[in-house]
Amino acid sequence: MRAVVAFAPGGVTDTFARFMAQKLTEQLGKQVYVENIAGASGNIGTGQVAKAAPDGHTILFAFSSHVVNPTLFARLPYDAVNDFKAVTLAVASTTVLTVNPAVPAKTVKELVDLIKANPGKYNFGSAGVGTQAHLAGELFRLSLGLDLVHVPFGGGGPAVAAVVAGHTPISFGSPQAAMQHVKEGTVRALAVTSKTRSQIFPDVPTMAEAGYPQIEGDSWVGILVPAGTPADIVTVLHRESAKILAQPDTKERLAVLGYEVVASTPEDFANRIKIEIEMWAKVIRAANIKAE
Repeated sequence: MRAVVAFAPGGVTDTFARFMAQKLTEQLGKQVYVENIAGASGNIGTGQVAKAAPDGHTILFAFSSHVVNPTLFARLPYDAVNDFKAVTLAVASTTVLTVNPAVPAKTVKELVDLIKANPGKYNFGSAGVGTQAHLAGELFRLSLGLDLVHVPFGGGGPAVAAVVAGHTPISFGSPQAAMQHVKEGTVRALAVTSKTRSQIFPDVPTMAEAGYPQIEGDSWVGILVPAGTPADIVTVLHRESAKILAQPDTKERLAVLGYEVVASTPEDFANRIKIEIEMWAKVIRAANIKAE
C-alpha cells in the first residue's frame, strides 16, 4: 500500500505518516510505504492520489492545507471534496499567539486594546503566506477590525525568532516552534486557537476563554482515499487507524510532535473538510491572500 505525503521528507506530516505507515504495516499484515510527492503547497501529490485507482492501494496523509488550497489557488488538479473519501481525521495541533515580553499586554484583551490605541504600529509574523498561522492571524485581525500588518517568514522557527529579537512584536505559530521560547520567557503566550487548551501549554487560555470564541482553528493531518474506494476498504482503514491512534505509545509520540489525537468517523471528517473550506475561503477572500 502506498501512503502519499504531498510534502518533502522531514516535516511533521511526513514524520507522522511514517509512524502510521509502520503501525499500519503491522496491523494490516502488508507493507505500507510512504511516498513523498512534494510541490505546489501539496497540490501535486494530492492530485496524483485523486487520480489513483480506488482499490485501497493508495492513501493520502492530508494536511490542513487541503481546506485552504481550493481558495488560495485559482486552479487545482483535483476537487478537494468530490475526488476523495474521508477515512479519519487523525491528529490536530493548535496555533499559539505569542508576543515579545516588552509588549505591554498580558492578555488577549489587553493586546487588542493596545493595537486599537496604536493603529499602524503593530504587525504580526507567521510561517508564511497561506499557512494556518497566517490565516489565524488574519482571522484575528479581520474579526476584531484591527490595523495589523502581516509579515511572512520562511517557517515557524524564523517567525518566533523575530518576536524574540523584537523585530515583529506579535506572532501566530505552531506550539513546536514556540515551546522552548515560552519556557525560557523570551516570548509570552497569550492564547491558543483550538477549542480546548493545548497539552503543550496547559496554562494558556483558548481564544474562547479569553473572550474571542470567533477566533478558532487548528492544523491537522487526516487520511483520505480516492473517491470510489469501496466502503468495506474505508471501514477497515478507519478501524485499524483508530486502533493505532488509541495506543499509549502513539499519543506519546504525537505529543513530541506537538499533535494531539482527535480520531473521528469518516462522516465527521468529510463534514469538517466542507465546513473548513467555506470558513477559510471567507478569510482568504476578505484578506485578499494570494498563493506565492
